[in-house]
Amino acid sequence: MSEQISPHEPEPPRSGVRWRRFALTMGTVVAGAAGMVVLTAQGVLGAQFAISGMPFTVTADKLTGTGFEQFATLDQMIPDSPNQGDTGGQVVVIVSAIDRAELTNLCQSISLGGINLRITAGGAGKPVTARTLVVDGDEVAGNASFRNINVGQDASTVDQVPGVRGNPGVFAQQADTVTITNLRQNNYATTAAVFTLPNLHMAFSSDGC
Repeated sequence: MSEQISPHEPEPPRSGVRWRRFALTMGTVVAGAAGMVVLTAQGVLGAQFAISGMPFTVTADKLTGTGFEQFATLDQMIPDSPNQGDTGGQVVVIVSAIDRAELTNLCQSISLGGINLRITAGGAGKPVTARTLVVDGDEVAGNASFRNINVGQDASTVDQVPGVRGNPGVFAQQADTVTITNLRQNNYATTAAVFTLPNLHMAFSSDGC
């Protein structure tokens, strides 16, 4: 008796991309990351490190800058940070970015519970200088003037500070130059490509800035 062989259909080639599985995987990743990405500045602080969640004060007699951008973003703390309070570990901040900056009589202080860590620099005619200075804070005060300012620009299109942009649809402003006297900021983070602080002094003090 002859052996009967059932017809066998060839298997589809395995070299192609399994699109259905790929789509499901990417959908899960995107959904999980969505909360982390909303309003996070592209190439700015939010993508570089998690903030401590402890605000600090910065003051200066005068800030002058060439290349200025400003827009909103969302900074992240580490999971279950002891400083998150009722924020859920997220803080809405104003990103102020300057390509080249000078600050006269800079003071920075952070409260450590009954005592302040206080840093001063940039006095005696030698200002603090910075390149690609990016500051994240929730309050900025002072007397400001700008040259060639655009207000209401989309944050994804700002171009005064190389590599620093916000997300599409976010309100922004930018200018060729900025000058602020009697500057006072409540900040959560600062980054800079280069930060030079002449006459630096750091000490614990009962007084903040």
